[in-house]
Amino acid sequence: MQSEGQLVIFELASQLYALPIQETQEIIRMTGITKVPNTRDFVEGIINLRGSVVPVINLNRRLGLQEHEHDDSTRIIVVEYDGQKVGMIVDNVQEVGRYNDDDVEPPAVAGDSVEFLNGVVKKGDELWLLLNLGKVL
Repeated sequence: MQSEGQLVIFELASQLYALPIQETQEIIRMTGITKVPNTRDFVEGIINLRGSVVPVINLNRRLGLQEHEHDDSTRIIVVEYDGQKVGMIVDNVQEVGRYNDDDVEPPAVAGDSVEFLNGVVKKGDELWLLLNLGKVL
């Protein structure tokens, strides 16, 4: 029997990416971010999320992708990894999609950024790049 799961599907630089829904805490609109000096270049800063200080990273910059101005569709996906909440700026959140193990293939691409991927989900004509949260963060 194959297992089925749900993924949060989001867009970065006109490509669809996915995260397992259980790794996702919430999705919020873009908000004011406080810059923090002497942080890594992909760290955008910190936000106050209902009394908690949450670091925010620019996912396009972290993955070496083309960046564009934030607009009404820009979102922050808040994830929890190793007990730490982190916000990730994405261009757009599309949907929550279902998948099963048969839909996932290994990321067979030559290049450096493959380390950030757990696999590729094939859904019809679309490809969703499944992020490896541990490597991204």
